[in-house]
Amino acid sequence: MVTMVTTLDIQGPGFLCHPMKRRMEPVLHGSGQDVKCSLGYFPCGNITKCLPQLLHCNGVDDCGNQADEDNCGDNNGWPIQFDKYFASYYKMTSLYHFETQTSECLSHFFLFITLLFLVPHYPHSLLLPPCSVVGSVPVPCLCRGLEVDCDETNLRAVPSVSSNVTKMSLQRNLIRKLPPDGFKKYHHLQKLYLSHNRITFLKPGVFEDLHRLEWLIIEDNHLSRISPLTFYGLNSLILLALMNNVLTHLPDKPLCQHMPRLHWLDFEGNHIHNLRNLTFISCSNLTVLVMRKNKINHLSENTFAPLQKLDELDLGSNKIENLPPQVFKDLKELSQLNLSYNPIQKIQANQFDYLVKLKSLSLEGIEISNIQQRMFRPLMNLSHIYFKKFQYCGYAPHVRSCKPNTDGISSLENLLANIIQRVFVWVVSAVTCFGNVFVICMRPYIRSENRLHAMSIISLCCADCLMGIYLFVIGAFDLKFRGEYNKHAQLWMESIHCQIVGSLAILSTEVSVLLLTFLTLEKYICIVYPFRCLRPKKCRTITVLILIWMTGFIVAFIPLTNKEFFKNYYGTNGVCFPLHSEDTESTGAQIYSVAIFLGINLAAFIIIVFSYGSMFYSIHQSAITATEIRNQVKKEMILAKRFFFIVFTDALCWIPIFVLKFLSLLQVEIPGTITSWVVIFILPINSALNPILYTLTTRPFKEMIHQFWYNYRKRRSIDSKGSQKTYAPSFIWVEMWPLQEMPPELIKPALFTDPCELSLISQSTRLNSYS
Repeated sequence: MVTMVTTLDIQGPGFLCHPMKRRMEPVLHGSGQDVKCSLGYFPCGNITKCLPQLLHCNGVDDCGNQADEDNCGDNNGWPIQFDKYFASYYKMTSLYHFETQTSECLSHFFLFITLLFLVPHYPHSLLLPPCSVVGSVPVPCLCRGLEVDCDETNLRAVPSVSSNVTKMSLQRNLIRKLPPDGFKKYHHLQKLYLSHNRITFLKPGVFEDLHRLEWLIIEDNHLSRISPLTFYGLNSLILLALMNNVLTHLPDKPLCQHMPRLHWLDFEGNHIHNLRNLTFISCSNLTVLVMRKNKINHLSENTFAPLQKLDELDLGSNKIENLPPQVFKDLKELSQLNLSYNPIQKIQANQFDYLVKLKSLSLEGIEISNIQQRMFRPLMNLSHIYFKKFQYCGYAPHVRSCKPNTDGISSLENLLANIIQRVFVWVVSAVTCFGNVFVICMRPYIRSENRLHAMSIISLCCADCLMGIYLFVIGAFDLKFRGEYNKHAQLWMESIHCQIVGSLAILSTEVSVLLLTFLTLEKYICIVYPFRCLRPKKCRTITVLILIWMTGFIVAFIPLTNKEFFKNYYGTNGVCFPLHSEDTESTGAQIYSVAIFLGINLAAFIIIVFSYGSMFYSIHQSAITATEIRNQVKKEMILAKRFFFIVFTDALCWIPIFVLKFLSLLQVEIPGTITSWVVIFILPINSALNPILYTLTTRPFKEMIHQFWYNYRKRRSIDSKGSQKTYAPSFIWVEMWPLQEMPPELIKPALFTDPCELSLISQSTRLNSYS
């Protein structure tokens, strides 16, 4: 909604001042000499110092005199046009006063603009004289000076008041139609507000007697069509706002035919599909045209040809896929252009060559596949540019203010923007690699009768080691690009190194998930179905492990085989991890990402949680009939803690990822900062803790350490007595599994004729084996 403040609200022209128009030039005058900054660097005011683009307008005083943070606001477009309008209104012939105002004056200007647009009920009573309207005013309405305010009074028709009113506000009422003679007597009316009503149609000539009307605001109604005759008689109209209606098209006739002075035209939030060549042919004085949030999918070559005085053009949030090469050729006065959030496939290298006065260019939300410096080099006056990715800023080094500065993961300076992440990527990498390598090296010293289980554990450690290697490589490239990442960002994310590193991360993740599921099912079968011959044999186990690794390789490397289908699947961010798909990704990449995170991984997580729950329940139910109840309760508590930590670490790792994936499917914008923390801290949790949960905290490993320490102390004791007899420390320990812990006298051929019956396990033995 636009709520305007009349010129009578301001007690004099001193309240308004022109925004400072100084532009940082690459030549600095100071200390008696000229210092020229190289491309990509800008001066620090009146001191002989140049700073790179990334240090300007970043919220930090890098110059030491605040010069790098001065004039960072984008005041181009409508703010300047509004100031010009009021300057003209007060007949200010000299603009020198405004060109030399201080920053305090600039803040006054924006205070005014804020009141103008954001404050729906401005306290006019503080500034306006008592009611000067001749005649009666409807009871619900308020009168101040020559203004009548009938907002939110449930009016169903235009009220009849004195003919000398200059402003009439009828916002938030129940008006459905305007009668042909509804405004016939209001010859002095300058501003008319009809927003938030239920108007569906405007008859031709309904405003024909409002020859002095300057502002007409009809936003948030139900207008479905307009014609040039709708605005017949509005010879003085300067501003026309028709935002948030249901217009589907504009007339294929000169729209401004009866509005020769029209400067501002706003159609934001309608359903307009295309712009016709004849629509703006008579709008030669137009300076601001807002067409954002419509459904425009096509622009013809000469759509904007008549708008040679246009200062701001807003085409953001439409459905434009292609820009004709010469569509902006006649807009030589344009200072602000917004093309953000359009599905534009390609931008011509010479697309902006004619926009010599352009100061602000917004290309947010656009994937510019053919981006190059040539596109922006002719825009020598450009001071503000906005991209989808901060990496694109490197293609406009001559522009002082380029946004965004970061994607939450990386910044213009560093691959990892946060210093905590830069430190912990090494810490987590070291912990993950050391823990898994340690387990791999120690496993040969644990002579297990269940070698198949040991084989699975070693395989799991190898998969988890890949996650540590992935983090190590990310940390290494962060060091390599430190301080100048923006120069390498685009090439890095498209490089084969990034693709391979991302593939390793997915390979580690998927193999680890599948192996954890396999190990869980092994335990589940052993505990819940002890009398069935379901335990996998050697050949079957090796086959399963090979299939798991093959599946991991296929899942990880398939996106590298078809660039057209998957696009840059791993290169969507600096850490090369495809945690969630963006709207611009191909449908194939989105489906594939969902299949991995919400298909394979979610199913595996559910199986793990269900299996551990069933195992604990089965043991608990069996323990009810045990004779040593106290011992069973103690062992159950130990087992419950162990199972809880296994499931808890899985949940801690995967639930945040599942939530992020669901949110991305719902098109909820996920900050890149969250992605970086997930990849560096949350995702490696399982890889770092699996060695602890599955080896280092198990009873066999702890008893092996105790035995080693006991033998070491015994040898030291013997050596101290000078004995010639030595005892080598035992590095071998039998990993106790259910079958080996059964009393030998129970294992007799007469009692167990079926090999499957040999898996009969007492409850105490089962508890011991997993505690």
